[in-house]
Amino acid sequence: MQAQTTAELKVLHFVTGGFSGATQVAIDLCQAAQRTPGMEVMLVLRRKRSTRMERVEALRAQGLQVRVVSNWLHALTVWELRRIIRAWKPDVVFAHGFSDHIWGRQAAVAEGVPRIFHVEHNVRERYTRRRLAQALALAPATQASIGVSEGVRTSLIERGFPPAQCLAIPNGIALERFPDSLLPARWSDREPAILMASRFARQKNPACLIRALALLRERGLSPRLSFAGAGSQRLRRQAQALARRLGLQAQVEFLGNVADLPRRLAATQIFVLSTRWEGMPLALVEAMAAGCACIGSDVLGVREVIEPGRTGLLVPPDDAAALADALQRLLQDAALAEQLGRAARAQALAAHGRDLMWQRYRALTLAEGAA
Repeated sequence: MQAQTTAELKVLHFVTGGFSGATQVAIDLCQAAQRTPGMEVMLVLRRKRSTRMERVEALRAQGLQVRVVSNWLHALTVWELRRIIRAWKPDVVFAHGFSDHIWGRQAAVAEGVPRIFHVEHNVRERYTRRRLAQALALAPATQASIGVSEGVRTSLIERGFPPAQCLAIPNGIALERFPDSLLPARWSDREPAILMASRFARQKNPACLIRALALLRERGLSPRLSFAGAGSQRLRRQAQALARRLGLQAQVEFLGNVADLPRRLAATQIFVLSTRWEGMPLALVEAMAAGCACIGSDVLGVREVIEPGRTGLLVPPDDAAALADALQRLLQDAALAEQLGRAARAQALAAHGRDLMWQRYRALTLAEGAA
């Protein structure tokens, strides 16, 4: 008697094509599903001006099914996504981020996808009254609204999403990129410099860090500051102009996207995330995994990652003087900086691995009638 074969579970992730943190989480989940027997996965990106087709092709070269849909008209985005869903017939759809989760869920509902999940990646999104009504109208057809941190989950409930449907699954990182062999043998082997890895966006507030650097110079401290990441070219030019205006151009470098971020983090003593708001900051967790002494803004998402005085330091958002004080403290107290870096790495390794994140998403994906 011939053995009966079980059809593979088809899982589709829909997310912005801007290659933001949300995009990286969706990619990580797709690649984890690829390695899971009995699952077939597709990634659908909504085209943005920052969508780089070479990155799309690199994902395809790794064996991932990737499709790109239009962005310039929401109705067209939904229509193109509906065509993909109709042809591919996924069993599960995860729609990531604002406002993509609305268009992704609308398409999935219209095509009768059995199980639909909404993934929210930030605590502060531009929900107008109309957009919120659209999102909440999709709740009856949604198995769960997933916040990428406890703070994001709480923000969903505060906006009116059904509390019983809201849960938190913290983002995870690829810990294998941060082996022990990457780390210098001694703290003094790291450069007493500052690194901030993020896209240039109003949210990330690089100007606050540049102003803090100017305050440090007045105190006789002149560490090198590196910005790694792309994002808005206009905001990057503004940050460069501010550095020149403050006479810091010799201290501040703008690296753009870097392929060797783990190595750069491991070679640097201090990491800063001077953000105004967050969901679950992947770059901060990567810096912790690299053993950096980390300073972050005291906002939801960040305060779930950093335990002040044990795994890093927290400062009020948009407060250059407080940030300068924290930087001075770490630059002048190497023992404290090393202690914070060690504790941060231990925390990242224990609680923020990509495999742990995938286990929780996998359980949702496989659970019939998950809610």
